[in-house]
Amino acid sequence: MLMMSDPFRQLDRLTQQVLGSTAHPAAMPLDAWREGNEFVVAVDLPGVEAESIDVNVEQNVLTVHAERKDTVGEGVELIASERPRGVFSRQLILGEALDTEHVKAGYGGGVLTLRIPVAEKAQPRKIEIMSGANTQQQQINA
Repeated sequence: MLMMSDPFRQLDRLTQQVLGSTAHPAAMPLDAWREGNEFVVAVDLPGVEAESIDVNVEQNVLTVHAERKDTVGEGVELIASERPRGVFSRQLILGEALDTEHVKAGYGGGVLTLRIPVAEKAQPRKIEIMSGANTQQQQINA
């Protein structure tokens, strides 16, 4: 039988579950990195059905909503409850250098993966350098 009798430990667990900590956020922990010409964001959503995930972009703010439903049936005595359930939301502010019109999302293995391309105007490009006496004249005529 599982016994939980330390009230301070229970309070600490509840606080971490609701507020999270720097090592373990309450819900929707994520990793983000750049891969070539796109940014990738991986959001942990174990136990969440793909149909309950909603991803929106509005004015460079990307919002992820998800719901983890209660899997315990009615009339069952719950012995321990440490997995967060309910509705979760997370917002990311995207820079102007990202193309919010072409965000791609995939979900598998409990991880939501978002791929956000770098905008064409923000990608590195080579600048041609002109040399010689005609350089100043060409710039004036342009």
